[in-house]
Amino acid sequence: MLLSAFLSRRFRAQSGAKEAQNGFVTFIAKASTIGILLGVAVLIVALSVINGFEQQLVHRLLSVVPQVEYVAPSRPIEQWPAKVENLQKQAGVTGAAPFISVNGMAQYKSGLKAVEIRGVSPELEKNVSSINQFIQGKLISQMSTEEVILGSQIVDQLSLQQGDSVTLLIPQVNQTSNDILAPKRVTLTLAGIVKMGGPIDSSAAFIHLEKAQSLLGYNEQHVTGLRLKVNDVFYAHQIALRVGQTIPDYVYISSWFRTQGSLYQDIQMVRTIVYIVVFLIIAVASFNIVSSLVMEVREKQSNIAILKTMGAKDSTILATFVMQGLTQAFVGVVLGSLIGILLALNISSLFTWLSQLAGANPLEGVYFIEFLPSKLVWQDIIVTVIVTFALAVLATIYPAWQATRVDPAKVLGN
Repeated sequence: MLLSAFLSRRFRAQSGAKEAQNGFVTFIAKASTIGILLGVAVLIVALSVINGFEQQLVHRLLSVVPQVEYVAPSRPIEQWPAKVENLQKQAGVTGAAPFISVNGMAQYKSGLKAVEIRGVSPELEKNVSSINQFIQGKLISQMSTEEVILGSQIVDQLSLQQGDSVTLLIPQVNQTSNDILAPKRVTLTLAGIVKMGGPIDSSAAFIHLEKAQSLLGYNEQHVTGLRLKVNDVFYAHQIALRVGQTIPDYVYISSWFRTQGSLYQDIQMVRTIVYIVVFLIIAVASFNIVSSLVMEVREKQSNIAILKTMGAKDSTILATFVMQGLTQAFVGVVLGSLIGILLALNISSLFTWLSQLAGANPLEGVYFIEFLPSKLVWQDIIVTVIVTFALAVLATIYPAWQATRVDPAKVLGN
């Protein structure tokens, strides 16, 4: 192996010296190194961004949107305090809280905006939601019965400011004749603003649970739904089905997989596509290693013949050219990993700077975040390096084997 390493280094030195005369082989070798470098760097950055989106999905979006909900379709759920206490004792459940949800309109002066009015318990909501982290002004736990907390896009559209009086319109339907009645109107003070990014900012309107009960004519024991927080969000649906059997009321069972599952599936699909596409790029770069080594073997036939006449074994010749190809891959992997890690660690700041420079943020109002997240996972780097080296080894086997088939008599005779 030491002899093979020495010969490989000498062959590279000879190729460098002859580059001015025959630079095509060197160009192919450099192209394969650059291809591997770019492939490794792009894969590390892309996977880091995908991991960042998945992390933000779990720790940001899924900490606010309902992980599990039990919604009464017709009659309200009765005796909710006892049922919340029972749900909190179930395995896999870390928190439970009641809510009342109804669609309505927010009105300020001549402006109208459709909202989802959600009556929540200030004391229990913190057990199932981290929405307080994204509220400017009064938190839900500090909200009174005469106050409302709205999403930032609703506030902007209606030109509201904290402390303004906003009117909520709640539609009513005659339960007997199904006729639409005049909506109920209630005027509340804007106490807080939700600024999270994404759809919640454009639809959320939080009011006190007692206020929602009085508006809908419920007593203090009635709610329209129960909400859970679970210890593992990826098993939320299984927990929802199991725990739902303990609720005696007729309810619809819903988990975040129904409301946000498509987003999670999109993230996983993009991860798979990135793996396939980038590894194909690396495979093409590895094919360039085959081309460069085949030409290298043809160029070094006389050297190989002399080495064989001096007693060099086929295994030595094979290892020499395998090392030639692995050296190209090693340089590409090391430089690509360094560049990829550097970009992955700074991609969020770079994206913010470019957005400010362009004067527009392509993520704003589209996704649940307004920045480009990044999470560097070392396992991804290790897998990338191993697969790249495996492809490089496969690429060097055929040219190196061809080198062992050189016939000294024919080469030296010519």
